[in-house]
Order: sequence, then C-alpha cells, then structure tokens
Amino acid sequence: MDKNSLFNQRIRLRHLHTFVAVAQQGTLGRAAETLNLSQPALSKTLNELEELAGARLFERGRLGAQLTTLGEQFLVHAVKVLDALNHAGQSFNAPQPGRPVVIRLGALTTAAMGMLPQILDRFHEQQPNTTVQVATLHNNVLLAGLRAGEFDIGIGRMADSEMMAGLSYELLFLESLKLVVRPEHPLLSDNVTLSRAMQWPVVISPEGTAPRRIAQHMLDEQGCALPANCVETSSTSLARQLALRYDYVWFVPSGAIKEDLSHNAVIALPINSPGPGEPVGIITRSGSHLSLSAEVLLATIRKFHT
Repeated sequence: MDKNSLFNQRIRLRHLHTFVAVAQQGTLGRAAETLNLSQPALSKTLNELEELAGARLFERGRLGAQLTTLGEQFLVHAVKVLDALNHAGQSFNAPQPGRPVVIRLGALTTAAMGMLPQILDRFHEQQPNTTVQVATLHNNVLLAGLRAGEFDIGIGRMADSEMMAGLSYELLFLESLKLVVRPEHPLLSDNVTLSRAMQWPVVISPEGTAPRRIAQHMLDEQGCALPANCVETSSTSLARQLALRYDYVWFVPSGAIKEDLSHNAVIALPINSPGPGEPVGIITRSGSHLSLSAEVLLATIRKFHT
C-alpha cells in the first residue's frame, strides 16, 4: 500500500477540523477556543496530521501559524471535504438539490471598490458553488444590518460602543484619506497646497460619514474651506469618473483607489490626512455560527491583508 493510501485511510475528521480552524484563525490559541479544545490537545492533533502528511503544513512563529505552500494546497481539499459533509448533513433537513450556498456580505462602498474584487476571485477559486450577495452601504446602515441578521459578514469601520453592541470586530487595516486628481490636472503644474487645491471643484463624501469628518478636520487645521462648486456624493463610481475625466479634486479613502494609484490612473496630492487612519475590519454578530463557506471567505479576507 502506497503512502497516499495510508494517509487517506488514517486521516480523521478531527484532523481536518483542526487544520481548517488553525488556517482560519491564524493562531493555535484562537483555533483551540473556536473548537472548545485545550491548546495542547489541538497541537497534538495538528502534529498527528503533519506526521501523516510527512511534511509541515504550518510555520509557527511569533506572528502565529502561517500556511506553508503544501498547507495552502491541502486547505483547498480539506475545505471541500468538510463542505461536502456539511451539505450532506443539511440535505437531511432541507433537500434542495443544486441550490448554491449563499453568503450575505455587507461592505463599505470603498471596500467594495478597492479590495473585494480580488478577494471574491480568490474565494471562488476555492468555493465555486457559493453565491456571494454583496450590499454596499454607509457604515451605520451596515452595522444595523449585521445586528438585525441581514448580513453574515461585514467589512466596515469601528463605531461607538452602542453601535457595536452584539457585534465582534477584527481589525484589517488603517485607511487614510487622500486627495487625488487626474495625471493631467493643471494643479500639478505648480507647488501643491490644500488652499490651492480648494480653488478647484471638489468631490467629497456627504456629511455624517467618516471620510467627510476627516476631510473637514484637514480643512479646519489649515484654515481652508470647501469651494462652492462642490459635489457631495456617496457614489464612489460617480466620484471616480469626475476625478478621472475632469478637474475635480477627490477626497477619497485610500482603499478605494489602490488599483488606480498603482496604474497611475490618478495622482495623490502630497497632502496628508491627520492621524494614523480610520480602522477598517471584519464585523460579525457575536456568537453567530457561520457556514463553512462563510468561514472560508473570512480566511480569504484575512489572507488578503496579511
């Protein structure tokens, strides 16, 4: 009997559950809490799996447990096995052959424009039979929707304690505010300052949003004011077209224009927003039990920002 046959015969579901939990959580401690195991028990199961595989599936270090190349390959197969078992169990209660798994994702408009396309593409490589319903919303609407159970996962900003009641938050990155213009903008022909930038038409987020609050702070600090020829909109696509095609100066969160900046479609003005930036993270309902496909999506989001 060859090595692969021995591996397939001796591997157990507990090995797969442990492996996927560590891959998703990034540390043995968090994975042990998720599975209601002690950390020594989890480590023993993980060591058994690596002995069966004859190779390391994780590199352990001060930053947690990072998948090796072999581990990444094995994760795809482990998730498929557990997902198939999950679907088999569900079929006893609700026989709906051919119906895809559905994940409801709420996201900030800037996140949907900046990070989600690549995340969703990677996710569907692993989960081709899963439908992701994406709604783009203001942060307060997103949080309310999560609390009401309208979404499984949210990508949004931290809010005050009342708004975050019943929700769990996991930081992904700090998002700064940038001022961008098209590469041919006349403003770039001379020394760029905030007061000179405000001599041109501006496109900006509406009042009551985090980007608008940061922008107003920038203006107040330097004694500037928005020009009269200003467009206030929550539509990132409209704002982008105004900045790309015309002479509008766009106040925009950095995450929304990462691709545009990398391709020089827009130019960031040398004007820095105050502070370290606004925290953007994963938000879920506290104590909620997500489907395996939703857990895979969470892992894909985390991996995108590691």
